[in-house]
Amino acid sequence: EESRQQRAYFRAESLLYIVHPQAGLARNPQHKRLAACQLLFECRTINTSFMTMRALVFLLIFCQSGFSIEFHQNDRIALIGNTVIERAQKYGHIETNLTLAINKSGLQFRNLGWSGDSVFCHARSYFGPPQEGFDRLENQLSELKPHIILICYGSMAAFDGSKGIADFIQGYERLLEMIVESANPREIILISPPPAENLGPPMPDLTNYNQNLNRYREAIGQLAKKNHYHFSDLFGAITPKPNPQTENGIHYNDHGYQTLAQALTKTLGLTPAPTTLLNSEETVHLRHAIIKKNKLFFFQWRPANETYLRLFRKHEQGQNAKELSQFDPLILEAEREIERLRTNNIQTGQ
Repeated sequence: EESRQQRAYFRAESLLYIVHPQAGLARNPQHKRLAACQLLFECRTINTSFMTMRALVFLLIFCQSGFSIEFHQNDRIALIGNTVIERAQKYGHIETNLTLAINKSGLQFRNLGWSGDSVFCHARSYFGPPQEGFDRLENQLSELKPHIILICYGSMAAFDGSKGIADFIQGYERLLEMIVESANPREIILISPPPAENLGPPMPDLTNYNQNLNRYREAIGQLAKKNHYHFSDLFGAITPKPNPQTENGIHYNDHGYQTLAQALTKTLGLTPAPTTLLNSEETVHLRHAIIKKNKLFFFQWRPANETYLRLFRKHEQGQNAKELSQFDPLILEAEREIERLRTNNIQTGQ
């Protein structure tokens, strides 16, 4: 049934492109839906074929009903954000869940999260001015050219309360402009920060912080709507659990990342893999392979001796920077293993 509906959706897209090429090439379904609505209004006063009208109606129905984000084979998917994104590579649950739910061959995930980062990318700078961090991310995106980018900011900014929202959104818009210019991804998804957790004394009460997170969540949702980007409401998708989901109320633990992974998968319009498959021994092997790959990529793009390799002390050991490219075949081999395990998992699940 799902495949039949998807085929109908793609036929509708094709017909819309014939009638209105600009609308057919729209970057995301929200934009397509607006274009289709406008064309339907225009069709009331012009001679329009039944097939064209049906195509526009199909597009409105399926864009609204969740066929929103298109994933293709060999897509390169980048994750950008602060601590919650960087720590995700340690547990592997988010990437494992998305790998199984998307179910496309050759996917490449690249975690570009940076703890303590903001939309201004200040944490990404080393010994230079704050702009250095922004430029660093721009250069990395220019090299990676990801097809899909998931962005999660707001946890840090929420500590500033309501008074910081305007600057946060202004910085976010600048960041998005840079991402489009440097990477031109097919899809951009803005993710709200996840909620904090009240663990009780002696841990602090995070009720006010959650109220601020909710305000930033709303601002991010409005920003996504304004720019016709997808919005993943992670804050609203996560409800309190009986077992602790965080280490300290803010930093999610292993159980927490399992919850985050399931919630994110659903907010992207994907169907999560069955629980039996997620808990299987095969999936454990897949997740460990993903964690191994993430470590290799982390060592490549954030080497511990960055100062000696590429910064102001490169005159001492800069010749060793050539070894960074030697991670490429290791990462490629790790991704081949991930693909093998993914294929086995899907076959086992069926």
